[in-house]
Amino acid sequence: MEQYKVVGVRFKRAGKIYYFDPEQWDISTGNSVIVETARGLEYGEVVVGPKTVDEAELVLPLKKVIRIATDDDTNQVKDNKSKEKEAFDICEQKVKKHNLEMKLIDVEFTFDASKIIFYFTAEGRIDFRELVKDLASVFRTRIELRQIGIRDEAKMLGGLGCCGRPLCCSTFLGDFEPVSIKMAKEQNLSLNPTKISGICGRLMCCLRYENHHYQEARKNMPEVGVEVLTEVGKGRITEVNPLKNTVKVEIYDSKTWVDFPACKVKVVETKQQD
Repeated sequence: MEQYKVVGVRFKRAGKIYYFDPEQWDISTGNSVIVETARGLEYGEVVVGPKTVDEAELVLPLKKVIRIATDDDTNQVKDNKSKEKEAFDICEQKVKKHNLEMKLIDVEFTFDASKIIFYFTAEGRIDFRELVKDLASVFRTRIELRQIGIRDEAKMLGGLGCCGRPLCCSTFLGDFEPVSIKMAKEQNLSLNPTKISGICGRLMCCLRYENHHYQEARKNMPEVGVEVLTEVGKGRITEVNPLKNTVKVEIYDSKTWVDFPACKVKVVETKQQD
């Protein structure tokens, strides 16, 4: 399998990492670079230094690093940022003018200002054709309106989670990964939606972080509800603790609940009926 020399570039603080061909440039982590992308030239930061990867990990043809960013490039990005604030205010006014049921979240200028992208949320589909025409007449450039979900909204706006720390999605998560209620069940967490949901209203991304450990720990533990033999008598498992590798058993004779190490209980084998 063919291999390629690449550098990893990120365009936003917690954005996805994309690979580019470094060409002849002497690039290291932390450098700002101008790269060729599907939507034109873009300014990004190198977060993965030069390395060799297999062809299977790449989307070919590989785009190239045009140059290491100059002071002029950095100033242009700063200028674009100031224009984005102005564009945000103008777009909000136009949305009100056209009576559209949408919430503007963010505005992004491409590096060369050849396109302006407006991100918004809405309950359903929005007919924004007249809004696009209106914005194009003001900015005299290509306009794109992109509807996003509430998880993307939280990622863009940021905030503090129930743990008191900045949101994972806005600080380091490049991609959203699936999170299910089953993960909360396996970790013995409260299934109260207000306790396991983030500020976006969806299940917290951190439910996934330790899920693999819980799955591996549970493989060698009996399940809730099975009958077991213990040193103090026969009973039924009512609770398992994968982190401590212990189980809580309801002892039939004494009507008490006792904690045991999982290795100290023996599952009662039930005979299969013919």
